[in-house]
Amino acid sequence: MTDTSASFRLLPGAPDSPVILHVPHSSRAVPADVRGGIVLDDAALERELDHITDSHTSGIAAGAAAAAAVTPWRFVNQLSRLVIDPERFPDEREEMLAVGMGAVYTRTTHRADLRAAGFDGQPLIDRYFHPYAAAMTAAVDERLGAVGRAVVIDVHSYPTEPLPYELHGDGPRPPICLGTDAFHTPPELRAAAQKAFAGFGGTGLNSPFAGAYVPLKHYEKDRRVSALMIEIRRDVYMTEPGGPAGPGLGALAEALGELVGAAGTEAVADA
Repeated sequence: MTDTSASFRLLPGAPDSPVILHVPHSSRAVPADVRGGIVLDDAALERELDHITDSHTSGIAAGAAAAAAVTPWRFVNQLSRLVIDPERFPDEREEMLAVGMGAVYTRTTHRADLRAAGFDGQPLIDRYFHPYAAAMTAAVDERLGAVGRAVVIDVHSYPTEPLPYELHGDGPRPPICLGTDAFHTPPELRAAAQKAFAGFGGTGLNSPFAGAYVPLKHYEKDRRVSALMIEIRRDVYMTEPGGPAGPGLGALAEALGELVGAAGTEAVADA
């Protein structure tokens, strides 16, 4: 049996914090055996990782955890989303299958071949996707058991200019995009995020990316689980594509820490 314990990390927060900062797309790591199923040469793979990775978002989350008055929990993917994307559905419900980007990607950000035709992604789903989903579900359940609620804040980034894979890339691209869910995002949580990130030139809702991550066990079933996605336009804090972080990273970490503090209060608990 394959050990998947190194493919993600749950970094403990304060016992009384309901907040889990979820960082699913920050890593560039692709295990050698998974690399063998990718048809890109090394240089092309590095270019694809530049485009597809939410670079430095783990650092933003770490800075937020340090800045927050009450330390949140952090669930961080240690592998690239080119291995599996833990936020996709592993079946036909996933609209991103249309561009080869379901739970296991078969196409690149520029719609070129990533894996050979007929590639069987099921072993990767069994090896990585299901253990990740189970661990994230357990983390949410643990917060529900400890404090009676859980707040999942997804930390993402997106490119300044749309990439060909984007299905909704023709809409607004604000400095901060807030992805919301009609069932799991209370208006108080959305308002707290708008306030926390007000200093970055504006926030928008659900464009170019929409929705928020909730484990399927709780999705549209348990209002004690709140969720919000933070999508940061990359020119706010880094050199694109895949370059170093700039001074904006620290300011973003402070703002996210402010949101963590607000999310931890009962004022944002009511959906």
